Amino acid sequence: MALWGGRFSETGRAELTEFSESISFDKRLYKHDIIGSKAHVAMLAASKIIPQATAEAIAAKLDGIKAMIDRGEMEFKFELEDIHMHIESTLIAALGDEGARLHSARSRNDQVALDIRLYLRDELDFLIDRIREFQKALVSVALENDCVIMPGFTHLQHAQVVLFAHHLLAYVEMLDRDAERLTDARKRVNIMPLGSGALAGSTLPINRQMVCDQLNFERVTRNSMDAVADRDFAIETASALAIFGMHVSRLSEDIILWSSQEFGFIELSDAFCTGSSLMPQKKNPDVAELSRGKTARLYGNLTALLTLCKGLPLTYNRDLQEDKIPLFDSLDTAKAILNVYPPMIATMKVNAARMREMAADPALMATDVAEKLVELGVPFRTAHHRVGSLVKYCRENNKALDEVSLEEMQITIPEATAEFLTLFDPENSVAKREIIGGTGYKQVKSQLDFWRKKFEN
Repeated sequence: MALWGGRFSETGRAELTEFSESISFDKRLYKHDIIGSKAHVAMLAASKIIPQATAEAIAAKLDGIKAMIDRGEMEFKFELEDIHMHIESTLIAALGDEGARLHSARSRNDQVALDIRLYLRDELDFLIDRIREFQKALVSVALENDCVIMPGFTHLQHAQVVLFAHHLLAYVEMLDRDAERLTDARKRVNIMPLGSGALAGSTLPINRQMVCDQLNFERVTRNSMDAVADRDFAIETASALAIFGMHVSRLSEDIILWSSQEFGFIELSDAFCTGSSLMPQKKNPDVAELSRGKTARLYGNLTALLTLCKGLPLTYNRDLQEDKIPLFDSLDTAKAILNVYPPMIATMKVNAARMREMAADPALMATDVAEKLVELGVPFRTAHHRVGSLVKYCRENNKALDEVSLEEMQITIPEATAEFLTLFDPENSVAKREIIGGTGYKQVKSQLDFWRKKFEN
């Protein structure tokens, strides 16, 4: 008979047992379920709800159950539904009625809410640390290539020259926001729901603050109904991971383009690429492609959680059992990406010569010419039009911008002087962009110093 089966006169059908089980995916919560149960039983004893000797016996047996699961010796059964029932039934089998006292003043509703929060708290700490390692890998490559010039793109068209390090540091900024979002989400994870019962709390004189303190939560939930129905923290985590996936996907697109023969900006290590079963010459950037693809899973998991909670009446509904699969999958997917992406970045080779060759296109400095006119007092829109006319003249005459004579330039730009003919040097273009946040050499060095110092602390 199930531990909740006293009200029922017949056992459930096998189909129902298989359909309603969650042990196949919530067994990963066993350590946190036991941690929460030990704090709960200590509080029950301190509150004189159960004898101290019983609490000590339960705590000791819970340690034994954890060790048994650690060793892989527990047989997981669908008929026991979830990890809570597996642990409690094992406890009762060992201690009898004394073991049955553990579930006083709690429900599986607030118990699972506690377990997920304890588990997620650890997972978030791990992910934040791994994102920092990702950032370090990008900063390391940027430091090694701090003066490498490349063409920057808008609309996937050559736009202006930038430093390769500046481009990489843009992703460091994105990852920093990802870490901040997860850190902020952790604040709302770190709230203690146990003692809320199924929805209304308990008539027993429990001490929720004691459990909160034992488990290092920031505070106790204020409303018992919200405590068991709330999955905002899971949705928020999935949202932050979806945004992280979007950032990785954007970086992946750059990596895929840069490693192509058309670009040739980088070469990925063979250790992070695969070949073709048909074409012997192929070297495919699979880590980047798979990461880009796995972002779809992160988006889907967020949508699943939002849809799951839409329209649920208070308080707990069995629908919420389905929160774990998308949440766990998002955590696992993010960890899988973070396991392979940083070492791939750290081992890639940068083709500085190829980047410099592509950055030498004088058209990339067209804006520099327009801004030089602004320095001379020409309104920007007028300057933009005149430089655009010069570009048109060069196209019609099959010339590069740096191949025209001063007299030819003055046809469309009357204000042009001999100095204008020197504006098509990519190094000089970069060197002039020393505004805060710009791609100038000093500014990028300042950004690199900032990140290096941050990671040294």
